[in-house]
Amino acid sequence: MTASHVVVIGAGVAGLTAARTLARRGVRVTVLEGSPRIGGKLQVSEIAGLPVDEGAESMLARRPEGLELVRDLGRGDDLVNPGTTSSAILSHGALRRLPAGQVMGVPSDLRALAASQVLSPAGLARVPLDLVLPETMRGTDVSVADFIGARVGREVVDRLVEPLLGGVYAGRAEQLSFEATLPAVAAAARAHRSLITAVRGVRAEAPKDAGPVFATLPGGLGTLPGLIARDIEAAGGTVRTGATVRELRRRPGGWRLTVGPARDPEALDADAVVVAVPAAPAARLLAFDVPAAARELARVEYASMAIITLAYAATAFPRLPRGSGYLVPAVEGREVKAVTFSSVKWPHLRERDRSVVVVRCSIGRFGEEESLQRSDDELKAAAMTELAATCGVAELPLDTRVTRWGGGLPQYNVGHADRVARVHAAVKAQPGLAVAGAAYAGLGIPACVATGRAAAGRVLEHLQSRGESDHDSEQAQGTGSEPGHPVHDVVGLPGEEPG
Repeated sequence: MTASHVVVIGAGVAGLTAARTLARRGVRVTVLEGSPRIGGKLQVSEIAGLPVDEGAESMLARRPEGLELVRDLGRGDDLVNPGTTSSAILSHGALRRLPAGQVMGVPSDLRALAASQVLSPAGLARVPLDLVLPETMRGTDVSVADFIGARVGREVVDRLVEPLLGGVYAGRAEQLSFEATLPAVAAAARAHRSLITAVRGVRAEAPKDAGPVFATLPGGLGTLPGLIARDIEAAGGTVRTGATVRELRRRPGGWRLTVGPARDPEALDADAVVVAVPAAPAARLLAFDVPAAARELARVEYASMAIITLAYAATAFPRLPRGSGYLVPAVEGREVKAVTFSSVKWPHLRERDRSVVVVRCSIGRFGEEESLQRSDDELKAAAMTELAATCGVAELPLDTRVTRWGGGLPQYNVGHADRVARVHAAVKAQPGLAVAGAAYAGLGIPACVATGRAAAGRVLEHLQSRGESDHDSEQAQGTGSEPGHPVHDVVGLPGEEPG
């Protein structure tokens, strides 16, 4: 299939996965990344001499795609798991253990919920009414706050569900889609009048011995993009950075991309294209030839956030925290929305240097972009104030780092699933075009890997069908080759499966 050329726009994990899948099937692949580096929100750098992720720090280990990719890259034995996943909620001014039996904050164990003291007495008393209330009707979609609040009360939404969802989307429960952000719970809720009963069913169906929840690489999850890129290049592909695609247009038999600055543009032709960039740039690229998809993508909103990483001397902590971190509900009115004790969560960091404790603090929610307009020093001060209040840390950190992710997290607002379906329908009507990334079917690494593989599969089907069509046409017209010589099927698939 080396005669076929596919361009992948975007070198996040979805785009790199698509490119790798194609390259390993014999397709000539070029990856174009507009920024100076690959990896999207996967990035790692040293702080106090330790490699600590600046963006996503782990992948779900109970969804297979991410782990499969790492193992296929020959790094499966390197995977490490958290030393603890025990976490807390800062509620009513104090750190409280996350109650057992919940699914993304939706409770199933009322005794554990009461014991956690996350809710006020009035909020706790409201929860069991779900067991006797009549069914809450909903259409194709509804907000997380509307449905869950109607069943178990608004305080559960504010103090449990929203902070847990906020750790993924940095979004607001009043806008986030129940169907898109909590699909298992939403599906179960259609089969039960009571939400608590539905969540009990979800937990009952979960594997009892599913192993660790999360995994990462010892050098940081930010090392994963480099591993994928090297594998692409080893298979004959090309990965280019600083190569911004300004225009994408259909041409006879394929696509033409305009790359680089307007003063010195480069035209690049491709038989197929995978668009693996965030929704807004994807909408701009698709506006001319796929306007229906572009309109839908332009409606996907994004949240911005900042990660403040602090490295302290271990002696700065009166006692080392036991849990992996804590979440802060928006109703608490604090600047920091989440804290991760990285040196506690990841034993390999602690083992490398026991004299240092690394902490990551997250600031920024959807609609609060003004909180990120402050200087790095102000954001560091907010993080240090938070740790002083909850952990009694009075010393200054040994080292600090501020990483800003402007527009980094797509919001799966009400109607998201239908919107994505319309995007895919419009893209499917364009031969040799596919989309991938976090804007579609999940923000995590496994979900992005899955979209990359799916996009590559669509492209491979197109190249194969086009090759077979060309082959038939040439035979019918008698122009495919010299007499006595077979017509070469340049898109014949080798036996290896994608990914």
